[in-house]
Amino acid sequence: MMSSLGGSEKMETIFFCIMLFLATSVSSASLKVGFYKSSCPSAEMIVRKAVIKAVSKNPGLAAGLIRMHFHDCFVRGCDGSVLLDSTPGNPSEKESPVNNPSLRGFEVIDEAKAEIEAQCPQIVSCADVLAFAARDSAYKVGGINYAVPSGRRDGRVSLKDEPTVHLPPPLFNAKQLEENFARKGLSLDEMVTLSGAHSIGVSHCSSFSNRLYSFNATHPQDPSMDPEFARHLKTKCPPPSNTGSDPTVSLEIQTPNRLDNKYYKDLKNHRGLLTSDQTLFDSPSTKRMVKNNARYGANWGNKYAAAMVRMGTIDVLTGTKGEIRKNCRVVNYR
Repeated sequence: MMSSLGGSEKMETIFFCIMLFLATSVSSASLKVGFYKSSCPSAEMIVRKAVIKAVSKNPGLAAGLIRMHFHDCFVRGCDGSVLLDSTPGNPSEKESPVNNPSLRGFEVIDEAKAEIEAQCPQIVSCADVLAFAARDSAYKVGGINYAVPSGRRDGRVSLKDEPTVHLPPPLFNAKQLEENFARKGLSLDEMVTLSGAHSIGVSHCSSFSNRLYSFNATHPQDPSMDPEFARHLKTKCPPPSNTGSDPTVSLEIQTPNRLDNKYYKDLKNHRGLLTSDQTLFDSPSTKRMVKNNARYGANWGNKYAAAMVRMGTIDVLTGTKGEIRKNCRVVNYR
């Protein structure tokens, strides 16, 4: 039996929880919908036009921009640190094996930011441009639209080693994913909801080839994977070799360029690509959530929008913290 806390310890714990709640509330409360309504009224439309133009030419960029926002928020908070280029002696988050070479869409952010700077110099942060771009990507490929609270400011630090510390790898199980998201203030249901972004985008074969060729001593192939699906994947992903080749396949093969709830239907049919995908259906703590998302697509879309807004408030810089970068790739010269 767990021992009870003494009176003073209880008060300290309650005080800490209240302060944590207030700190979280203050940071997210500093963001507001329409933050640039007076200072740069065209900002959100500029980003939306840039995203729609880019995604119309290359639908895969939608997944890239949504993933970029996720990778930004989970490392140092939503501060645009993922956008910074390396400098001599200081490799940035972009160089992390989690991001390089798979993260894409930087040129879309650059284009939108350049046009915004031409109209409203040093008003709109790169972190906000990225948050808008993730929303507009979901709108373009999934019809999911939502208001983005803004007012984030840009960080000045980006370190290569941090993404692997904070971002969940593809081999995580449901419990590990729950703990990873909880550290960022996100609930179990929000984790399952946001995982639905794997309805679009691609994965390198190396992220799941163990499920095809070296699962364990008893089963070379993961027995939980649909055999027909496994055969299909093996035609795309030959056994790992030393050639350096690492092909990509769609995370969800039914509607690979449509952000929808087919991802959850695939999980029910044991056609989740990554371990971190299929575990959501195989785990008792998340199975019902997967079933509900598979059954109620519109409800999942609404939950996805709300979860993205929540994710966008993680450890944000506001007020006088950070800066408003002129160029998203470099910190301002001081």
